[in-house]
Amino acid sequence: MTKKNIFLIVVGILMLVIGFFCLAQGPAENPVSLTVAPIILVLAYIVVIPIGILWYKKKKKKGD
Repeated sequence: MTKKNIFLIVVGILMLVIGFFCLAQGPAENPVSLTVAPIILVLAYIVVIPIGILWYKKKKKKGD
């Protein structure tokens, strides 16, 4: 894993913490807990963390 992978995974974990924090705020009718938090959590779980795990840089061949 490269530094870029680790950075993306850390960003994803921070997004999860922020998303769950937003989800826990206020009453159930709070727009932050109804719309913003689920969007942040979906982006973290489905986009950022998988990219951090699966991202790799192709190695160049020495002959090229």
